[in-house]
Amino acid sequence: MDIIEVLQKELNIKRSQAEAAVKLIDEGNTIPFIARYRKEATGSLNDEVLRALDERLKYLRNLEEKKEQVLSSIRDQEKLTPELEAQIRAAETMVAVDDLYRPYRPKRRTRAMIAKEKGLEPLADMILMQMLQEPAEKAAEAYVDPEKDVNTAQEALAGAMDILAERISDNAQYRTYIRRATMDQGMVQSVAKDETAQSVYENYYQYEEPVRKCAGHRILALNRGEAEKFLTVKIQAPEEVIIRYLEKQVIVRDNEYTSPVLKAVIEDSYKRLIAPAIEREVRNELTEKAEEGAVKIFGKNLEQLLMQPPIAGRTVLGWDPAFRTGCKLAVVDSTGKVLDTVVIYPTAPQNRVEESKEILKKLIRKYNISLISVGNGTASRESEQIIVELLKEIKEPVQYVIVNEAGASVYSASKLATEEFPQFDVGQRSAVSIARRLQDPLAELVKIDPKSIGVGQYQHDMNQKHLSETLQGVVESCVNRVGVDLNTASASLLEYISGISKAVAKNIVTYREENGAFTDRKQLLKVAKLGPKAYEQCAGFMRIQNGNNPLDGTSVHPESYGAAEALLQKLGYTPEDISHGGLKELGKKIHDYKKLASELNVGDITLKDIVSELEKPARDPRDEMPKPILRTDVLDMKDLTPGMVLKGTVRNVIDFGAFVDIGVHQDGLVHVSQMTERYIKHPLEAVSVGDIVEVKVLSVDLAKKRIALTMKL
Repeated sequence: MDIIEVLQKELNIKRSQAEAAVKLIDEGNTIPFIARYRKEATGSLNDEVLRALDERLKYLRNLEEKKEQVLSSIRDQEKLTPELEAQIRAAETMVAVDDLYRPYRPKRRTRAMIAKEKGLEPLADMILMQMLQEPAEKAAEAYVDPEKDVNTAQEALAGAMDILAERISDNAQYRTYIRRATMDQGMVQSVAKDETAQSVYENYYQYEEPVRKCAGHRILALNRGEAEKFLTVKIQAPEEVIIRYLEKQVIVRDNEYTSPVLKAVIEDSYKRLIAPAIEREVRNELTEKAEEGAVKIFGKNLEQLLMQPPIAGRTVLGWDPAFRTGCKLAVVDSTGKVLDTVVIYPTAPQNRVEESKEILKKLIRKYNISLISVGNGTASRESEQIIVELLKEIKEPVQYVIVNEAGASVYSASKLATEEFPQFDVGQRSAVSIARRLQDPLAELVKIDPKSIGVGQYQHDMNQKHLSETLQGVVESCVNRVGVDLNTASASLLEYISGISKAVAKNIVTYREENGAFTDRKQLLKVAKLGPKAYEQCAGFMRIQNGNNPLDGTSVHPESYGAAEALLQKLGYTPEDISHGGLKELGKKIHDYKKLASELNVGDITLKDIVSELEKPARDPRDEMPKPILRTDVLDMKDLTPGMVLKGTVRNVIDFGAFVDIGVHQDGLVHVSQMTERYIKHPLEAVSVGDIVEVKVLSVDLAKKRIALTMKL
C-alpha cells in the first residue's frame, strides 16, 4: 500500500504536502510546531488536518504491520498462495485482513476440527462437488469407523456438514457481503427488560430503526441502556436475503441428493457461526462511529470553552455556593493572586443573610471588586438572589457571572491544587478556581482533566484512551495558539506547550524561582532536560514581555530573528519599535512579498506571518470570541413565558441540539430543528460553545425542569 497516496486522497491534499507532513512527524516535530512554523514545507496545512493525518498514519502503519504478521503466520503453515498474498496486501482495513486470515487463524477445537480428525473431510468435499448419484447418507456409510468414534452414517454426515459450515463461515467474500447487507438492510431493535421500570430509556422500550439511519447519540444511549440492564438490544439482519445469497454462491448444481444437505449446512453456518459474529462486528462498528462523532463534538466544545476570552484587569470574587457548609469566597486580583478567602452562611439552614451582606460589602470596598463569579452548582440559585439584592444596596458598579463550575471540585481535591494552595481547604480552592476561570479560562481549565469539564455526551462510556488523546490534542492546540507568558505560566499550562513534557514544565518553573524572571528565550536552554530539539519546538510559543529582545514578546520563532531584524532595518524600524504597540502600517510598505522573501532568505508564507505578528505583537486569538454575559439582575424559571425573547450563552452542543444558559439555572434546549430556517445536519453548523445567542421560549415544564427554546425569532 502506498500510504502517502492514501493520505493524499483521503485528506484531499497534494502528495508533496502529505510527504512533507509525514517526514516532519517522523523527525519528532509536534503538530502545533508543524502547523505554525513549517507552513512552507506543508503548504500551510492547519493543525486539524495535521492531527487527522497523524492519526490515519498510525492506523495505516499498524495495518501494514498486521498484514506482515498475518502473511508470516500463513507462510509458516505453508498455505500462502500468490492470490491470497495479493488479497491481503490489497486489504484496506483491519476487518478485511481479519476476514482473510480467519481460515488460517489458530482456533480452539471446533466441531469442524473434530470432524476432520475423524477423517470426514473427503466426504465434505464430495458433498460440495454436488455430483452424488445416491443419497448423502448412503455415501456417508463408507466413513463409519467406530475406532474413530464415527458409529453411524448420520454421525459421519453431521461431521461433514460441520466442516462445510465452518468453510462457509470462513469465506472472506461471503462475510463482506453479509456485513454490508446487515448494515444496509438490517434493523436496530430494543425492548425493555421490565416495561414497568421508570428510566431515562423509556423512548427505547419498544424501538426499531434501520441500522444505516441510527444516529450516533441513539447508539450510545442504547448501549448505555443495555449496560445498565434496562434494555435488550439486537441487530435484526435481513436473514432471507443473506441465506438466498449463500445458496446462490454454494449450490451451483441442482442435485437432488446434495442440495437439501447444503441448504441445511448454509442455515446452520449462518445462524450458528456467522450471524452472532457479524452482529458483534456491526454493533462494534456503529459504536466506534458513534464514539468518533461524540469525541469530535466533545473536542469542538472543549476548544470553544478553552478559547473563551479572558476578562482581564479586574479583581474578581469567586463564589462557591453551598447550603449547610456555607458559601466559600475567594478574592483574586487581576494577576490571579489570591488576596483573601472567607466563608459566609447566607443560605439554609443558617440563613445569615444580613451578616453575609455586610461581609461582602466590606470585601468589595477593601479590594475594589468589580465582578463576582458564581459557580452554577448546588445553592447557586439562592446565592444569585442574595447577590442581586446586594448589588441594589451598594453604589459600586459590580456585575456578576454564573460560571460553569464543572471540574472545580475535581481540581480542588487534586494533588495539583494541594501543591498550589497547601494552606486552603477544598472549598476555598474551588472558589479560587471559579474566579480564575473567568479571568483566564485557558490557564485555569488546563489544570482539570478535560473529561471532567462537562461539555461532552456519553464520555464515560467510550474508549478512554482515544478520548484522552483527542482531548489532550485539543488542549495542546489551544494553548499553543494563544501562547504563554514564560514568566507567569504555571507548570500545568507549560506542559501543553509544543515539545515540553510534565517534568520539563516543572523544571522551567523551578529555574524561574531560583534565577528570577527569564529575560531571553535562549535561557530556556539552561533549563534541566530542555535540549536543542525541545527548544526548537517550544521557543516560538513562549513569550517574554519586557525582555532583552522585543522579538521574544512575539510569536516570531528565534530561527527567523535574522530575517525579522533585516526586514525592520530595510523598512527603517528598530526592534524596539515593536514594544510600542506594534507596527500597524508595516504590511503597507511591502509591495512584492516574493521578492522581499527571497532577499531575506525566507519563504513568503513565513514573511507574511512575521509581518502580521510585528503589526500586532502577541495578539490573543481569544479576543475575537464573544465575551460572557455580565448580569446585574436575576430571572426565575417561574418568570419564563412562551414567546419571551432572551440572550443566552451556549453551554454544550450535542448531536440533537444545544443547551443554552439563559440565566435561570436550568439550561434550555434548542433542538437542531429550531436553530435555523435552512436545513442543517448537525448543530455545530449553527452554534459553538460560548456563543451568545438570542432565543425565544417555546415551552416551560416546571415539573421536569425542561425549557424548550428556538433561535428562529
